[in-house]
Amino acid sequence: MPDSAAKLKGVERAAILLLALGEADAAAILTHMGPKEVQELGLAMAGMTNVRTESMETVMRSFVETLQDQTSLGVDSDDYIRNVLTKALGADKAGGVIDRILLGRNSKGLEQLKWMDARSIAELIRLEHPQIIAIVLSFLDPDQAAEVLSVFPERVRPDIIMRIATLDGIQPAALQELDEILEKQFSGASNVKSSSLGGVKTAANILNLIEGSIESSIIEQVSSADQDLAQEIQDNMFVFENLIEVDDRGIQTLLREVASDQLMLALRGADEGLKEKIFKNMSKRAAEMLRDDLEAAAPARLSDVEAAQKEILSVTRRLADAGEIMLGGGGDDFV
Repeated sequence: MPDSAAKLKGVERAAILLLALGEADAAAILTHMGPKEVQELGLAMAGMTNVRTESMETVMRSFVETLQDQTSLGVDSDDYIRNVLTKALGADKAGGVIDRILLGRNSKGLEQLKWMDARSIAELIRLEHPQIIAIVLSFLDPDQAAEVLSVFPERVRPDIIMRIATLDGIQPAALQELDEILEKQFSGASNVKSSSLGGVKTAANILNLIEGSIESSIIEQVSSADQDLAQEIQDNMFVFENLIEVDDRGIQTLLREVASDQLMLALRGADEGLKEKIFKNMSKRAAEMLRDDLEAAAPARLSDVEAAQKEILSVTRRLADAGEIMLGGGGDDFV
């Protein structure tokens, strides 16, 4: 737990609120959330030991104030729900919950894939046409899609990435049919909203989160087949070294979200320019300690360094999507 209630993150405030509500009400709320949200809230709740009275009162007072501000007669109920959930969970967490509550259009068959592990998903769709595989991976979150793509044989990965990159949305009827096919395997009904899936940015996001050697191999093979497409994908990727383009305030925001041991491991593979930027945005004492730790640390495996960098990139993208930092490199989404 943070030392001060003022330092509580959105997910920590939500965890405290759920703990205060009790098992039944907390469970009812969690049923409206996706797997990532449930996992992050569950981890936050599990880490809530010795919650200070100050923190509990701060969270409850904030929630009550939000209710009082938003429940006047004539208020737009959609705006009310958006405001309450955003304040309770933070902008990055609330988006998916808002979609599920306001749109009421969960894609049951496809949605259930988000609860499955990567190997199970790959096994489920491995015999499907590559275009179907591309659509399914486009529907998943980039980090989960990256895991699934890693499970597929090396020879088919470039084809899937190229199909994702050139996928220009999908007709609602086709998405409905795919959803129904998957739903038959899980049982139950389904109702799908039309959605824009795929594209160069989706392919780039998936490659951003895949293991380094696999990423390089895929890009090389895509380039052999379509050099322009490969270049477009690379132009939309945001790699660890691009952090040097983030402004100082953004770096400071990122550092508050990253564990020190993870940062130290990630910096093992960074150039001196990026290291100096990180040091500059830390307190003098913290920077000196990190320098000393880096110099004294034993050699680390490249795969471990790359994994730490991918984790930090995932946090970076989450903060960028929430509007908390601005990314200077990569595609238009990061400008």
